[in-house]
Amino acid sequence: MQNLKPIRIATQGVAKDFSTSLFPAIVKSLGYEPIWSKPNLSDLIIIGPFWEPKKSFNWVPKPLRPIFGNPNSLSDITHSTKQEAPKLFITGENVRHDFYDRKYAISFDLGVADPNHFRMPYWMEMVDWSEDGVTGNQNPRYGRLLNIDKLMQPLGNDFLSRPQKVAIFASHLREPRRTLLQAVKQHIEVVQYGRSFDQNIKNHLQSGIVKYDELQKVAFNLCPENGMHPGYYTEKIPEAFMAGCLPITWVDSNVEVDFNPNAMINLAPMAHKHFSDLQEMLHSQEILSAYAEQPLILNKPSIEPLKQFIRGIICDAI
Repeated sequence: MQNLKPIRIATQGVAKDFSTSLFPAIVKSLGYEPIWSKPNLSDLIIIGPFWEPKKSFNWVPKPLRPIFGNPNSLSDITHSTKQEAPKLFITGENVRHDFYDRKYAISFDLGVADPNHFRMPYWMEMVDWSEDGVTGNQNPRYGRLLNIDKLMQPLGNDFLSRPQKVAIFASHLREPRRTLLQAVKQHIEVVQYGRSFDQNIKNHLQSGIVKYDELQKVAFNLCPENGMHPGYYTEKIPEAFMAGCLPITWVDSNVEVDFNPNAMINLAPMAHKHFSDLQEMLHSQEILSAYAEQPLILNKPSIEPLKQFIRGIICDAI
């Protein structure tokens, strides 16, 4: 067994399951063992998108709140560390890479001219990277990790023989979800899962629903992104495709940097026509057969550049 070197890491504003996310899995693959520590004892401080100051500072403009003192503020973290531990901002949410004061950032933003920023769209968190020596990241809500080789194969005609229904998984119906759901319902039956439709469900992990299994029962998955920003592409599109569904999404045109735009139905360009093209697209055998011939990923992604970026951060930290 490999002897791992310890690295003390403090976290602030990250998701509850961060310890089973891709970042610590990569750290381990590089020969280090994350030791979850307090800020004043840490080698590295990771800031997530959910950090907020106390309500008493709500009068402060949001971009300036991190510099105001409270027990969890970045200013306190900075001054309480012994050796000015470098700060790394990691986000899979629709938050800019420079939203907090930090030295390094990992986000989905495209075109950032900053050597201390690395683009990693959130969907890569959910990929099985075991062939590259990275293990430990999980995706329990979906039921499995994403397989790149499968995503590089055409969807195939199997989805045409499935019940011609659309599935949606939603814990909220904030726009654009509500509008898109109503638009799709006008043309095809929609099967609804999640807290938005069943108030007895507390959250994804306690719902008893395995997304991959449920998607086997339908031909389409309505999976719009929560917002639109260049590079903001989550796990929603590849999860639909890997389950054999044609993704029906809401995403900007830069999506081609990650995914084949011909392998999905993008509702965004149809908005100005009130989604009038949907009727033909969802019910034309010729159009659907053309989608079936398209793979979702055209160029195989590599985890190595991200591993090297994280290696540099670790070397700086310890």
